[in-house]
Amino acid sequence: MRQIVLDTETTGLSAEGGDRIIEIGCVELVGRKLTGNNRHWYLNPERDSHEDALKVHGISNEFLRDKPKFAAIADELLDYLAGAEIIIHNAAFDVGFLNKELELLGRRAFKTYVGSVTDTLAMAKEMYPGKRNSLDALCDRLGVDNSGRTLHGALLDAELLADVYINLTRGQDALLIDVGDDHAVQGVAVKVDLSAFTLPVLLASEQEAAAHDEVLKQLDKASGGKTLWRQQTPGQNPPVPVA
Repeated sequence: MRQIVLDTETTGLSAEGGDRIIEIGCVELVGRKLTGNNRHWYLNPERDSHEDALKVHGISNEFLRDKPKFAAIADELLDYLAGAEIIIHNAAFDVGFLNKELELLGRRAFKTYVGSVTDTLAMAKEMYPGKRNSLDALCDRLGVDNSGRTLHGALLDAELLADVYINLTRGQDALLIDVGDDHAVQGVAVKVDLSAFTLPVLLASEQEAAAHDEVLKQLDKASGGKTLWRQQTPGQNPPVPVA
């Protein structure tokens, strides 16, 4: 699966109020591995950034004067993102700005060009309810080195978010089995249906069952006959599986 981790920087907080995108950073993952096929643009927003925004990203108005406008890179951006799963932290913000930029060009909404949009902020809130789930907080929690992040930057933040996303979803790889080149899809391991396997059940030997029964007797004595194992199987000892 091809995934693109995307981040933007903007002149302010309101796309509807006239704020524009000034930077876009994209990091590609294929099979949850970084490919290095990344994209990065600075853009001329045709307006100045708000003072508060300048404190966040530190990208001066003068620096952006000779940069391309969004219209000049729109096709390249959309071709690069086409059909991929787009991973964004607080997706509503970035998608709102991308929608506005596309609307100004008479183009369709952003989501019509991509496969899907995944919001890592929503994922983190579900996994860590009641905790801080900013990108910096997640980096700290998941052991991602963000020591170089003194200011926000779209490409740097996309790179950090890629590491955060891989850590957030690491458990999803638990049942991936490499079944060889014949079953590989462009180097990505194929998920195997484990229901096709019959697992043998090994029962305890007589000696092991007797030792188990002795433990239960001791527990019965200590608990006043309240051993849960006995209550679940009254009158008999169940077979003891071998660990």
